[in-house]
Amino acid sequence: MASSIQPGDHKAYMRLALSLAQKSPPKPTNYRVGAVVVDVPSNTILATGYTLELEGNSHAEQCCFMKLAQQHGVPEEHLSEVLPSDLALYTTVEPCSKRLSGNLPCVERVLKLAGCIKTVYVGILEPEKFVQENTGRKSLKDAGIEVVHVEGMEKEILDVATAGHVKE
Repeated sequence: MASSIQPGDHKAYMRLALSLAQKSPPKPTNYRVGAVVVDVPSNTILATGYTLELEGNSHAEQCCFMKLAQQHGVPEEHLSEVLPSDLALYTTVEPCSKRLSGNLPCVERVLKLAGCIKTVYVGILEPEKFVQENTGRKSLKDAGIEVVHVEGMEKEILDVATAGHVKE
């Protein structure tokens, strides 16, 4: 779907991701996250997702990739063979590097698309409430994927992400 967002307007894409995160049900055991995959040259939104949108304990980025795999009729492992080569991933919270549920961490999912995803834009770094020391940023950078913090929305993103959590 062609985007009405101006190319390079990272805050607008992050606001879209935040609006998606607000659709996620508040729970004490996970963050409400929104994600958007954009084909940079055409400024086209290829997929959107949010935490728990799809079956299972699904994360926002995972939902995007599952939808893309379904659209292209391939397993998620083969997405890199069918996707354009200059994608950006916008996610309100830094992709997880470990899943307590046993599911594949989102960083590993992004790394499988390293030939396609060139930049990951994050609204906030992952808080250490559930997983200590998210090593994902380093893994992404080591694979040649740029990680960019889109500043200025941290409080709003954190408020949405932690809705449903027990406040200490």
